[in-house]
Amino acid sequence: MFERLGRGIVLHPWRVIAVWVVAAVAIIGFAPKLSTTSTEANFLPSHYQSVQAQHLQKADFSKAGTPAAIVVFEPAHGGALTASEQAAAAAIGRRLASARIPTVGFVSPAVPSKNRLISVVGVQMPNATGQLTTAQVDAVDILRSDVTTALSGTGLRAGVTGTAAQYVDQQSSGKTAMKVVAIATILLILLLLLLIFRSPVIALLPVVVIGIVSQIATGLIAWTSRAFGLQVDTTVSTMLIVVLFGVGTDYILFLMFRFRERLRAGDEPKAAMAGAIRRVGPAIATAAGAVIIAFLALTLSSLSLFHSLGPALAIAVATTLLAGLTLAPAVVSLLGTKVFWPSKAWKVERPGARFRRLGDTVGRRPGRVALVSGGVLVLLAIAVLSFHPSFDLNSGSTSTTQSAVFDKVLLKGYPAGTTEPTDVFLQSTNGTPINRAALDAFGRRLAAVHGVGSVAAPKVAAAGTVADFQVILDVPGQSNTAMAIVRGPLQQAAGTAPAGTRTLIGGITSVYVDLQAAMNHDYSIVFPVAAVLILVILGVLLQSLVAPWVLMAAVGLGFAATLGTTVLIFQDAANQSGLTFFLPIVMYLFVVALGTDYNILMVSRLREEAAQGLAPREAAAMAIRHAGPTIASAGLILAGTFASLILAGGSTLSQMGFAISFGIVVAAFVMAMFLTPSVTSLLGDRAWWPGHKPGPTPGGAEPGGGAAVPPRHLAPVPAAAPSRAPTD
Repeated sequence: MFERLGRGIVLHPWRVIAVWVVAAVAIIGFAPKLSTTSTEANFLPSHYQSVQAQHLQKADFSKAGTPAAIVVFEPAHGGALTASEQAAAAAIGRRLASARIPTVGFVSPAVPSKNRLISVVGVQMPNATGQLTTAQVDAVDILRSDVTTALSGTGLRAGVTGTAAQYVDQQSSGKTAMKVVAIATILLILLLLLLIFRSPVIALLPVVVIGIVSQIATGLIAWTSRAFGLQVDTTVSTMLIVVLFGVGTDYILFLMFRFRERLRAGDEPKAAMAGAIRRVGPAIATAAGAVIIAFLALTLSSLSLFHSLGPALAIAVATTLLAGLTLAPAVVSLLGTKVFWPSKAWKVERPGARFRRLGDTVGRRPGRVALVSGGVLVLLAIAVLSFHPSFDLNSGSTSTTQSAVFDKVLLKGYPAGTTEPTDVFLQSTNGTPINRAALDAFGRRLAAVHGVGSVAAPKVAAAGTVADFQVILDVPGQSNTAMAIVRGPLQQAAGTAPAGTRTLIGGITSVYVDLQAAMNHDYSIVFPVAAVLILVILGVLLQSLVAPWVLMAAVGLGFAATLGTTVLIFQDAANQSGLTFFLPIVMYLFVVALGTDYNILMVSRLREEAAQGLAPREAAAMAIRHAGPTIASAGLILAGTFASLILAGGSTLSQMGFAISFGIVVAAFVMAMFLTPSVTSLLGDRAWWPGHKPGPTPGGAEPGGGAAVPPRHLAPVPAAAPSRAPTD
């Protein structure tokens, strides 16, 4: 199949390019906009308590919910509010109420805290939950502008926080993060490709090709999201940039290294490209297939967050695979050796002493190499035992945003959970109104719970059958302590509801509690399913039952070592409360799926060398010698692109950037270079059981042991003019 594909592309490159141009115009021109959400409750199925509570709140208390925005005033001198400053805050509150900002409902009077350090104004925005409308986003901006204008001469500082303001700031931070990541990713790819190939043409090739493909992939993802009603998280857009450019560059690198190798073996450019596709195409397709299937395994998750993330990234990788095996080869077949301009280094193979020595070391002492490399990974993996999840997606915003700054100012006068209250709903089960005595007694039981700062007087629905007790915790609503309170003593107190009633606990902390339960469920399903599917793909490629288990064991150990290192860096060294709750599952898919790419390339080359009659240790040495430079270059680029996420700011993207890039470094430079080839050489022919030792591949031997198809095999492909004699 790949031989026919290679022939077709080099014979008809303009047709291939034309198909991609037409597809790009059609998809980019007509695809809907990719919309996103950053609200955790939108990711949970409807059977969870927090979601049911949210629906009850919308039905009975849509106009009396928690303020969507909170204007916080504090004196510029840092002390207590004076009488004139309190009056100024009250005047600004009345001015905001009379401004009639579109989508803004009730604006409460300014209320100073008991210690008089701050004063607050609550702003209601009906239906301001989840993704805000454009008008609601504009309302937050107008509110902030009006507050800033009104502060002149008052001696006050003020800012807007609350859920609506946090959403706006997170969206703004996300757009900034995308720009930073995109610029850093492209510059890094250009720099590294220039260093590797010494050619601006080949450096620009992946950037241009993947730049076009990224727009096509985004359009396809938007169509898919609309068709299936998927909720796309705000981090997906940033992740898409990294996945598309990182993975796409990797696949193009795999192809270009083999293309250059065939040129050095004497093939004409078109024959060299067709031969490169024939030889490395199966490894690229298998690697991409493993990634795609691993991502699609996320559709088994109970969270819509992963339902959306999986297909989105799978579409991105599938589109990149098609471009890497069709569009990029078509462009290169037109350029020929000019793709390496102005460098002449492609004509002569460098001595490659570093990878030759590395291969010889693994070939001579595979047992020692396996023990050392595996032992280091085991030591790093031990730290996994102290992993703690964090459920605050708002940590993706930087601490310098206005909502984050004034959220801290709010703590001067109110409990930590003020902006993230917990709502305990008491609902009649027999349709009769709940009497006042029962409500008062229930409220006292809630207030007696350790960790509860205050319980507001219940808001009762018009029919009298539902009451909302707003509970303010003493700790931030997204903290592990808050989750323990809601999951434990508060839930127990809610269980003492009067006869004929039931309770539901809502609010962001309740959402986090349900998210944790959903994640524990998903870990037990997604991980094993993805592993089994990748095993099947590896078995088909390697025609073996043993080698795939070796690869998966190595990659699994690399995953554990990566997660352990991330725990050491962020939880222990940086003293963060935990790692983003979905980090392990995203890391598992990226490190296992993408990390398998390099192991696939190494083992498929090792199998190719063994097919030429080399002994297991010699085959391992030759595989490292010839595949090592490709894997090192690709791993460095891919790790660098994911590391650019660290520049986006915020602990969520920083953790993801570090964990995935470190995992790729481990996969490329520890597993693929040391652990996998050393263990495979120790197993010898047993690694290929039940097929035993691979048989010779038709077509003769290429330099370094790999089989090659002579240029004459590709007739009637027209040969390019003979190149000049090799020069140093």
